[in-house]
Amino acid sequence: MPDMRRNVDKGVAVREPTSDQRIPQDGYAVRLEQVGMSFNMASEQLHSLKEYFIKLVRRELFFKEFVALEGISLDVKKGDVYGIVGTNGSGKSTLLKIIAGVLEPTRGRCLVEGNIAPLIELGAGFDFELTARENIYLNGALLGYSKAFITECFDEIVAFAEMQSFLELPMKNYSSGMVARLAFAIATIIVPDILIVDETLAVGDIFFREKCEKKIRSLIDEHRTTVLFVSHSIDEVERICKNAIWIEKGRMMMNSTTDEVCAAYKGSAK
Repeated sequence: MPDMRRNVDKGVAVREPTSDQRIPQDGYAVRLEQVGMSFNMASEQLHSLKEYFIKLVRRELFFKEFVALEGISLDVKKGDVYGIVGTNGSGKSTLLKIIAGVLEPTRGRCLVEGNIAPLIELGAGFDFELTARENIYLNGALLGYSKAFITECFDEIVAFAEMQSFLELPMKNYSSGMVARLAFAIATIIVPDILIVDETLAVGDIFFREKCEKKIRSLIDEHRTTVLFVSHSIDEVERICKNAIWIEKGRMMMNSTTDEVCAAYKGSAK
C-alpha cells in the first residue's frame, strides 16, 4: 500500500493555494474575512447567443445583482472538523467553492494554508464518455497527481471504490452513487491538509457512507486533516463534526459547537 503522507511530501498534492491565498503558519487552515459573493443575473430570459448580442449592441441588456454570500468571517484551525448547515440555496456550496479556489470572492478575503482535496460537485473532473479506468487517470491529473502516482495507487483506488467489475464501462452508464464512490476514492488516496465534502456521501448506499465516514475519521484522528463537511443529514454532521456554522440566505446565523448549532437549526424548522 502506498505511503500517503510520503506522496504529499513529494508534491503529489491537490489544489495548492496561490501565493496571495496563503496565510502564515499560525495554526489556521482557513481564514475568511468578511467574504461576500455576488452574481449578475440577466433581468430577462434570452434563448440564443444572437438574441444576447443584439441586446448587448442595443444596450438593452440589463442585469440584477444576486447576493449569494455576505459578510462571512470564519477561522478554521488546523485539524478542526467543521460542519456547514443551512437550507437549499443558502450559500453553502458557494462558500466551499471559494475556499477550494474555484470561485474568487466579490468582497473580502479567503486565506488558505495547505493542499485541498475538494469533493464539491458530483461528476466534476470526469468525462462520462470515457471508461472508469481512463477517468481515474483524468481525474487524478486534474487533482495534481502524476501518472506514475496514479499507476502506483490504481489498485487501491479501485478496491476502495469497489469498481473491479466495472472498469471498462463508460461512466455514462454509472449510477450517481458509483460516481461518488470513485470520486471519493481518488480524492482521498493521499492525505490532504484540507478535505472538503459537499453532499458527496448523500448519493451513496449506507454501507459505502459508513466506509467513507471511517476513512474521514482516520484522516482526522491519524493525520489531523482539516475537514469542511456539508450535508443535509444532521445526524451525519453531528457524528463527524466538532464545530459547525449555520448559513441562511447568504449570512452566517451561528458559529458554535455542533450540538448547539444543529439544535438551533433544527429548532428553526418548527
